[in-house]
Amino acid sequence: MRLNLGCGNDIRPGYVNVDSVGLDGVDVVHDLNEPLPFDTGTVDEVVAKDVLEHVQLIPVMRELHRVMRPGARLWMSSPHFSSTSLWIDPTHVTGFSVETMGFFCESSPFTQWPHYFDFKFARLESAKLVFHRYRGYPWNYAIEPWANRSPARQRWYEGSPLGRMFPASNIEATLIR
Repeated sequence: MRLNLGCGNDIRPGYVNVDSVGLDGVDVVHDLNEPLPFDTGTVDEVVAKDVLEHVQLIPVMRELHRVMRPGARLWMSSPHFSSTSLWIDPTHVTGFSVETMGFFCESSPFTQWPHYFDFKFARLESAKLVFHRYRGYPWNYAIEPWANRSPARQRWYEGSPLGRMFPASNIEATLIR
């Protein structure tokens, strides 16, 4: 089984499309802040595009960990903490760094805090800064590959004045259960 969480109008064939509103094509109407209506270890893949910023992150990640089988993949995209879109939508409760999803993983520099969560994903496969790419921001075509050259450069970018002058729009990350 593959889940498309918070699908809205992005209905994906071959996925169970889950949203809190019963729009056309939604297979399961469900509030993600409640326990997921899927059996333990039955999910092979989760797409969470522009949804994790709207929920209580830790309980939702715990539920995703529960329903995903070992080796399953979670792909997410959510607003970067420097993005203006993070603060425009009053339903957003969380902003993300390239390091945020690492807190949920065994093989992470954040394992020094094992008491944070009673669950762990196996690893963070990838984390990427994403920048708006259109005519009003031509410099982002150069900044995105430069900022994503290495994890060290991503961290430097986020903490530097450059990260405030040229804000990222989103974080994309993939976790392996």
